[in-house]
Amino acid sequence: MTTELTVSGMTCGHCEKAVTGALKNVPGVQDVRVDLPGGRATVQGDADPQALIQAVTEEGYGAQLRG
Repeated sequence: MTTELTVSGMTCGHCEKAVTGALKNVPGVQDVRVDLPGGRATVQGDADPQALIQAVTEEGYGAQLRG
């Protein structure tokens, strides 16, 4: 399953790494791709979308489901 998130507040490579790390720590996540210029994250796996959003917001960024 693929989940796409819109992520706001990312401005640099550090932000990208922080969001990637937060998402990878969510149970059920198999792979994460964060697109800094596009402001989005694509997550592979069967993680709960709300848990993904919470992981990103706990890092200090905004997140919502795309689509």
